[in-house]
Amino acid sequence: MSALLVAWGAGDRQALDRLLPLVYRELRTVARGQLRKEQRGHTWQSSDLVQETFLRLQAQNRVQWQNRSHFFAVAARAMRRLLVDHARRRSAQKRGGEVRQISLHESVAVLDPRLDLLDLDRALSRLEALDPRQARLVELRFFAGLTIGEAAEALGVSGATVDRDWAMARVWLRRELSRTAGDE
Repeated sequence: MSALLVAWGAGDRQALDRLLPLVYRELRTVARGQLRKEQRGHTWQSSDLVQETFLRLQAQNRVQWQNRSHFFAVAARAMRRLLVDHARRRSAQKRGGEVRQISLHESVAVLDPRLDLLDLDRALSRLEALDPRQARLVELRFFAGLTIGEAAEALGVSGATVDRDWAMARVWLRRELSRTAGDE
């Protein structure tokens, strides 16, 4: 798979055609997991999210893919952006309507296990300003569903570093999201 990613990054369209069947099922599983966290009535299906993610990935010219973990890390970020953009559009349309919420992973969950995706995105942006690696780790674990080992590989750090960062990021997010919930 890594060889196909490198070839695709170098502009080989045939490599992309061979790569898609290898990653589609796993991306669809990740997308299903993300959409399960959405409120009922969400207009996207998992295949829609995967297709939109692939369109975003294809638009990035000459990405130098490092490995499978790097690919899924970039895909996770693209999925996050797509879901946040979708939430913003729906929020703008509803203007004061019901708040769109997702169920936050149990290891990041605050007092209320339901969380507005826009609040999470804002919190992640603040975390990124303070500690980009921790913010990236949350994306990898929450949006892509990577394990500690896979996240360590994607970030190029040890599993112990990821464990520490993950613990710190969860505590920071709990505090930030509790503040956000308390401001309402």
